[in-house]
Amino acid sequence: MLRTLNTFAVDLMSIPSVDDLFWYVAQNVVGKLGFVDCVIYQSNEMQTELTQVAAWGEKNPYGRNIINPLIIPFGRGITGQVAQSRQPIIVDDLLSDVDYIADTEPARSEICVPLISAGRIAGVIDSEHPDVAAFDERELEILSTVAAMTSAKLDLLAETERSQRRYEDLVITHTQLTRETKNRKSLEAKLFESRKQEAIGRLAGRFAHEFNNLLTVISGNIELLQLDAPEVGGHNTLHDARMASARGEQLIRDMLAFAQKTRLVPETADLNALVSAFCFECEDSLGRQVDQNLAAGLWPVSVDRSALENMLLALILNGIEAMPDDGIFEIKTENIFHTLTDGRNSPTDLTPGRYVRLSVTDQGVGISPDLLTQIFDPFFTTKTVGEGTGLGLSMVLGVMRQSGGTVAVRSEVGQGTTFDLYFPAASGVNEFVT
Repeated sequence: MLRTLNTFAVDLMSIPSVDDLFWYVAQNVVGKLGFVDCVIYQSNEMQTELTQVAAWGEKNPYGRNIINPLIIPFGRGITGQVAQSRQPIIVDDLLSDVDYIADTEPARSEICVPLISAGRIAGVIDSEHPDVAAFDERELEILSTVAAMTSAKLDLLAETERSQRRYEDLVITHTQLTRETKNRKSLEAKLFESRKQEAIGRLAGRFAHEFNNLLTVISGNIELLQLDAPEVGGHNTLHDARMASARGEQLIRDMLAFAQKTRLVPETADLNALVSAFCFECEDSLGRQVDQNLAAGLWPVSVDRSALENMLLALILNGIEAMPDDGIFEIKTENIFHTLTDGRNSPTDLTPGRYVRLSVTDQGVGISPDLLTQIFDPFFTTKTVGEGTGLGLSMVLGVMRQSGGTVAVRSEVGQGTTFDLYFPAASGVNEFVT
């Protein structure tokens, strides 16, 4: 049970939609917690009826597809009563319950818990069993925990959707106001992209702190159970749960990095030296060739060494997945003096001044133009649920902005991708160092 809940807690962050969430809960959570079946109903906007949207067990042999979904009005039957009262229900004997709506294969006991999001009924999780009194307080606690975690994700998805709608409305409004010149339109689009990232960053920061509290409780209880579990199998199970919890903690750190709330320890350093040390480790551990094109007389920068290594590793791993086996990486450094008139050659959100640009280039498949505006969004990934968090590039953007710089991307489909990291030169730099 702990392993299933820990896996759910980690995968929860990367589930992209309400539909994916309901099917994941039915098939991968409730279906693995010992319940015979599971049906999830979603409420309509008017809060008057429930519609079957996901199921697991013998009642749904069609995979991820509902044939003739059942619709239940609020207040009707046991499921409708849960939606109306907002209280969970356990029925020990359905045949003696006047509210039971018999199915083609009548059950004998039933458990229902509500999904409450933003003060409204979002749906109901229901499970039946062929035996009398099959459910007790233990099953109610488990299903209530699943419902609480599902409702929290529904809140996050709803807030993300509202933010996206507000952003799209602002883009439409300001596009109409900035049609006079192409340059101003481009500037406004970048401004709104920055505001969107800032809004999502605040949301990610709040969610990370709240979710970290849940992980702390889970991790603490796992450590206590490890002390009391003499069986080898029990230790293996708790070890898996501990690994899932540790993965969740890493996701929290990446979210805080994107929200620019991570704890950085910057120091004045030679970026060339740090890159050379990283490339040595990278080629040794990943088996990939990294060409270094490091400029002489590079200005010193103020940088957190650990954060720099994490960013370079994220970019290298991203490129490995996009490159053939014989692909080569190039890391290049150079001094850049950014001015207000450099809009076409440098990111416009940079404050004018001296920067060291670190470029990481791969020979991969490239990124299509319609995805370039989304790759830094947290949880955006082209991978399936459970295979990628979509936080690597978001972490890079957050750390760079917290460090006073930024990151930009250049890509061409079939030709590869280059990520440019702009580090502010250390204070007091007036000339090239030797």
